[in-house]
Amino acid sequence: MAQQIIPLINDIPQLDGVYIFNVTEIQHEQWAKKCDKIKSVYTNIDDLCETLKLGIKQYRQDSIAMSFITVNDMASTKNLNQLEPTFMYTQLFKEILLDMEHNEQAIKDFITYCRDHDCVSQIYIDRFEKEYHAQLAIWWYTFPSNIYSMLNYALRTLEADIIITMGFFLRHLHQQIQHLYEHQVNSYGDKPFLVYRGQGLMKSDFEKLQKTKGGLISFNSFLSTSTDKEVSLVFAECASTRPDTVGILFIMSIDPCIKSTPFASIKEKSYFNEEDEILFSMHTVFRVVAIKQMDSENQLYQVDLQITSDDDQQLRTLADGIRPKADGSGWQKLGNLLITVGQFNKDEKFLNVLLEHISDEGEKTVYYNRLALAHWCRNNYEKAIWYCEKSLEIKQKTLPFNHPDLATSYKDIGMVYKSMKEYSKALSSLEKALEIQEKTLPSNHPDLAASYNNISMVYRSMEEYSKALPYYQKALEIQEETLPSNHRDLVTSYNNIGFLHGNIRDYSKALSSFEKALEIQQKTLPFNHPDLALLYNNIGSVYNSMGEHSKALSFHKKALEIQEKDLPSDRPDLTTSYINVGNVYNNMKEYPKALSFYEKALEIQEKDLSSNHPDLVTSYINVGNMYNNMKEYPKVPLFYERALVIEQTTLPSNHPSLATSCKNIGMWYNHLGEYSKALSFHEKAIEIYENILPSSHPDLVTSYKNIGFLYDKMGEYSKALSYYQKSLEIEDKTLPPNHSDLAASYNYIGVLYNHLGEYSKALLCYEKSLEIYQKTLLSNHPHLAILYNNIGNVYNKTGEYSKALSALHKAFEIQEQTLPSNYPSLAIAYGNIGSVYSNKGEYSKALSFHEKALENFQKTLPSNDPNMATSHCYMGCVYEKMGEYSKALSYYENALGIREKTLPSSHPQLATSYCCMGSVYDNMGEYSKALSFQEIALEIRARTLPSSHPDLAVSYSNIGWIYEHMKDYSKALSYLELALDIRQRALPPTHPDTKAVKASIEIVKKKV
Repeated sequence: MAQQIIPLINDIPQLDGVYIFNVTEIQHEQWAKKCDKIKSVYTNIDDLCETLKLGIKQYRQDSIAMSFITVNDMASTKNLNQLEPTFMYTQLFKEILLDMEHNEQAIKDFITYCRDHDCVSQIYIDRFEKEYHAQLAIWWYTFPSNIYSMLNYALRTLEADIIITMGFFLRHLHQQIQHLYEHQVNSYGDKPFLVYRGQGLMKSDFEKLQKTKGGLISFNSFLSTSTDKEVSLVFAECASTRPDTVGILFIMSIDPCIKSTPFASIKEKSYFNEEDEILFSMHTVFRVVAIKQMDSENQLYQVDLQITSDDDQQLRTLADGIRPKADGSGWQKLGNLLITVGQFNKDEKFLNVLLEHISDEGEKTVYYNRLALAHWCRNNYEKAIWYCEKSLEIKQKTLPFNHPDLATSYKDIGMVYKSMKEYSKALSSLEKALEIQEKTLPSNHPDLAASYNNISMVYRSMEEYSKALPYYQKALEIQEETLPSNHRDLVTSYNNIGFLHGNIRDYSKALSSFEKALEIQQKTLPFNHPDLALLYNNIGSVYNSMGEHSKALSFHKKALEIQEKDLPSDRPDLTTSYINVGNVYNNMKEYPKALSFYEKALEIQEKDLSSNHPDLVTSYINVGNMYNNMKEYPKVPLFYERALVIEQTTLPSNHPSLATSCKNIGMWYNHLGEYSKALSFHEKAIEIYENILPSSHPDLVTSYKNIGFLYDKMGEYSKALSYYQKSLEIEDKTLPPNHSDLAASYNYIGVLYNHLGEYSKALLCYEKSLEIYQKTLLSNHPHLAILYNNIGNVYNKTGEYSKALSALHKAFEIQEQTLPSNYPSLAIAYGNIGSVYSNKGEYSKALSFHEKALENFQKTLPSNDPNMATSHCYMGCVYEKMGEYSKALSYYENALGIREKTLPSSHPQLATSYCCMGSVYDNMGEYSKALSFQEIALEIRARTLPSSHPDLAVSYSNIGWIYEHMKDYSKALSYLELALDIRQRALPPTHPDTKAVKASIEIVKKKV
């Protein structure tokens, strides 16, 4: 059993080690050596138990939370914000919780918590309930019941829920140590003595420790030490043998006269009463005196520490610097601290309890404000407004009309309304706050800067950037004048300025501002604080706009990692992050991944927002676009039409967003081959644009090109040309003569002339495009390669094969210079050159280039990649034209095999493969097999495509021709007439496919 399980769990990072018990050790020896997590195999249960005890104790030794404060960190009070957050917040938790009284209910709450969360075994928690009292705190701390691990985990990760629930135990444990210290201190005398601690440090933490020489190290939990150096050395040596840790022997010099952190010998109080253990209360701070390597062969170091004195000025400066961040009574301090470390859910529970017992109206406003903030952060805006207004109501009755606290309430109400997108109400409240502040505060007061920032954010949300900018600048001027360069209040301004620069597409300045904000937040907040997630999202969005998608994805996923762990599943911030990640994957063309994140965002929005909320429009369009990009066309209209319904009920009939939705739906109908419907929606879009936009607006250019592209797909090349010429006319007036968009338009118009057979005009357009590109691009730019390919294809059609090959080789040379030798795009160049040789009748050369294309794909793509299937299809076509049907069949079968494994059974590309198989069997005279494959193709298309789709006409005509070959002329005629009916509805009467079917019908009719 172990042999099967171990490979499945060996790579789990949370798994430290595996110990195996089995009476037949021999059979496990070889495979066990291959799994690095297996410590050893035991055949004696007593030996195993002893090893496990040592392993657990080693793990407990290594998992204690530490903070490192370098000499530079302590250089001045301006650097306080650079301290590790765990150092600051465990100190505050300690001071707050030790100062709070706890009754019997606190113990009952802890017992309930343990039972609800299965933290402690039922036997132990029952015993705890019966036996625990304050004088047994040390015994229960050392007893192997998981209480020790719970407390240390909570202090290491700042898990406030557990810290608060165990607050009574933390206080009892500290008080018992304090009591023992007071009774034992005289026995130590006046001279310092040494205690020892052996443990492992992760290499990253050891690097921090090395930089801390002369600085401070804080053990943020209760600290276990020993008077026996040899026992401690064993733990250090054991840790040094692991590849990811460094073994540390701490030698701690203790002055018993220093009372700042009590300590005591707990031998008589501990569960392990045979050990000589000295236990220190939490958050003991030492100065790092020396660090030296003990063994050159192993990662084993001795670190000499000296406990800090009561009058250590640097430590006192640090403590005083962080302490004002949690003002008020014990419970109020705790509420403030919970908000600071991002623990929103726990805050409401305790503040509601307080409100029931408070009679002072002024103090009530504090808690109403905290509750409003908690609900605001959870998207409960109506409740947030209710609590804000309760606080304001009290203040209006008890304070003068221009009191600064009234401004605070107006500010809070305004910011909640901003979150609700009720911007006029938000501005009204924020302006009331600013009016009071400008009358009562100095012109450079920080609260004024905050108000300027708030108002500017509202204007930015309203897209009134010219009004937003002056407020940003006022705020920043005050903050730069009055605050240290790394003050947290600067984060808001840097953030807002970053957004503004992003809105005007000045991405380098936006990135610079967001990075300044992030630098401050990382120094002042825990690593998993939700505010960090917001900044990661901001930076990710900028990188996405800059086209640096891998960097963008990295930052967005950092944000999600925080939010999915610490926020309610329906919080709007999660929606934003899901959309951000989806946007990046969309830009990377990884559409299934993008769809997954867009759907997560939509799921939250559909639960939380009204059915006609504008944000739903964006998500519906996002999801629809992904299905469109993935060619899952039947799923697309549901989402586009939902977006359109919302817009039609909430927007004026000529709103540009309606034009966007019409355009999206038009593109979807285009993919389905329902050209008349597609054209109808595109014409609605252009009608709106022509009514509301200037005649030279860029959106008109895009719409004209969309309609031109649609007519191109319909084979109505003259109409397509007309719309592309309209777009070119605007571009000629609005763009400089060498603009790249002009070159692109000339190129596409050249393609249309090529379709119309007007090859001289096509070449003229290509030459205009080439002239612009040669002036503005490097000689090896990919756009030039595309253009040379197009020119070569025209010469190929005009029979000027030497000119064709010359142009195509120029394209190939560019791609060969700029792309890796195995880059997939090179396969296109090989295919074009192969086409020329095919037209020249040089089939072996043609085949050679197509084989190079296939070889390219085989080197760069997985064997089951859809592009591989396409390449096999092309090879099959070549061999079919050469009359080598067995080889053609082999390639078609390869393509079909890939598609059957990787695509859903109704995918259109499968229908294409079945068509190809049917075609080659038809040419081989195996009509029954040909018919079978064509019928499968028809079945897929009939299930997935509209009844008028041109691909259905292809299937009907193919089957009709097979019946003609089988001399079943009546069936042949039936299928050919079905094909003609579709083509007459979907295509213009002059379309070549329509003519071909008509000709076949005339031939068959003569044979019936």
